[in-house]
Amino acid sequence: MSERDVMECDVVIVGGGPSGLATAIHLKNLIDSHNAEVARTGQGRDMAPEIMLIEKAAEIGAHSLSGAVLDPKGLDALLPGWRTMQPKAPIEAEVQDDYAIWLTEKGGVRFPITPPPLKNHGNFVISLNKLVRWLGSIAEQKGVQILPGFPGAKLLRTGDKVTGVQLQDAGIDKHGKQKGSFQAGGILAGKLTVLAEGSRGSMTKELIKDLKLEGKNPQVYGIGCKEVWEVPKGQCPPGLVVHTMGYPLDASTFGGGWVYGMGETEGGRNHVSIGLVVGLDSSDPTMDCHRQLQRMKLNPKIAAFLQGGKMLHYGAKSLPEGGLYAMPRIYGDGFLIVGDSAGLMNSMRLKGIHLAMRSGMLAAEAAFSCLKSGDYTAAATVVYEQKLKSDWVHDELFQCRNFHQGFHKGRLYGLLNAGFATLFKGKGFLWTDNLSSKQGHAYMAKIADHFGANGKPKESKLPKDGSLTFDKLTSVYSSGTKHEEDQPCHLVVSAPDLCSTRCVEEYGNPCQHFCPASVYEMEEKPGTKHGIDLKINASNCVHCKTCDIMDPYQVINWVTPEGGGGPNYQNL
Repeated sequence: MSERDVMECDVVIVGGGPSGLATAIHLKNLIDSHNAEVARTGQGRDMAPEIMLIEKAAEIGAHSLSGAVLDPKGLDALLPGWRTMQPKAPIEAEVQDDYAIWLTEKGGVRFPITPPPLKNHGNFVISLNKLVRWLGSIAEQKGVQILPGFPGAKLLRTGDKVTGVQLQDAGIDKHGKQKGSFQAGGILAGKLTVLAEGSRGSMTKELIKDLKLEGKNPQVYGIGCKEVWEVPKGQCPPGLVVHTMGYPLDASTFGGGWVYGMGETEGGRNHVSIGLVVGLDSSDPTMDCHRQLQRMKLNPKIAAFLQGGKMLHYGAKSLPEGGLYAMPRIYGDGFLIVGDSAGLMNSMRLKGIHLAMRSGMLAAEAAFSCLKSGDYTAAATVVYEQKLKSDWVHDELFQCRNFHQGFHKGRLYGLLNAGFATLFKGKGFLWTDNLSSKQGHAYMAKIADHFGANGKPKESKLPKDGSLTFDKLTSVYSSGTKHEEDQPCHLVVSAPDLCSTRCVEEYGNPCQHFCPASVYEMEEKPGTKHGIDLKINASNCVHCKTCDIMDPYQVINWVTPEGGGGPNYQNL
């Protein structure tokens, strides 16, 4: 193996999403303010720390996917003058109207009153990947070194102390042999590492497990599948926000949908964001978020927004929905954890961008203190947790704690609990601090238990005419996903024999359903017990991590592929 290059830096930020970029921007602002004060007073000395941000996508923003309606609270704190900045912040539209619909199979009823958590006046419809690109340009202007296309392979540690990040090797073929283009991943030796990998980050996951950083409750997740459409002008005007409940999900499955009016196109038409979130703790082993989204679009209330339009983009992302008590310990010797990696999401409001940005700012303040003192131990980084607990981030998460878990007893119980929690600011009748919970995959029922001893899944056929509904491969094409084909599979199955034996019998190979990108396929293979075997189409992967989360045997491990691979989200 070639010798690895070592780059010394002070702060390494892993991930170029809202939390990572907010960390970088705010840290540079603090350093600049400090140096200006030194110049003014002549006291103290200048600081010039090396700040490095790495991102696995080919460019900043390409892997950023969200609903997305932005609560500006986080951006107001990070960049108070953002509304008048140049270049202009890429806002699609300010919210003009919002309401919720209870969907049935053939229609739906509009709620007479919009539930308070779903009220969005004062918020903004955005394209997250556009916003992230804009934040990336600001960070670069401030002198942050940003390295897109450089995924982290593993954290470097000495005992419990994180000492940096080893980058992913490039130029290895599917058999694990070096190609002529081989390049050993370098080492970023950092005094402090900020983990901003997003939901179910591969390195964060291992760190939490190894150092036993888990929260009081196990983390539970949802998956969001999303499309962006171009439709006739006025059909879904900019600034319209619609949330849905009910159909196409059954009463035992957590989730809901949305329709957001985005900006106007150059041709005078409108862009529309439409999507569905499904809890990754469903008992149905055939649950398929992509398929449920296609069913939702056939509902007349939803189809009315899309008629005469065309689908432009598709994407999928997991969401950390466990709430306050599922958060891991977010600090330690040489590291901080921010954003989705820390489980910072308000699943009651379906929002997390503002929380991610604010957590990045608080992490930057802790990092600044460490840089000044030269102390990066847990005794110094604990200030990040202390700041978060005294901030509005904690207040907001406290009010929606255990919201998702409330639906483990069914939709009715969950909605009643949410109503009480909203009315009494988090003090619902199920709002206890020790609410037990299992990891999401543990809720999956076996085929025989879910459908009966002789039962089989019932699937109604969807029209795949390229008008309203699409198969997964068509959708994946619209995500712009590309990977180097000749590389080791980044979806590591530690016990592949399970797939063609026990998993066939017990769960019916749920990976072929829950994956939103047709990565997992059961193909005919004579000589095996059931005549089928697992085929992994890794090049389809949109990096949502659903397989890592939902596999009932927990034998799938998602690791970072070669740099630059994955989706190339546009306007998502």
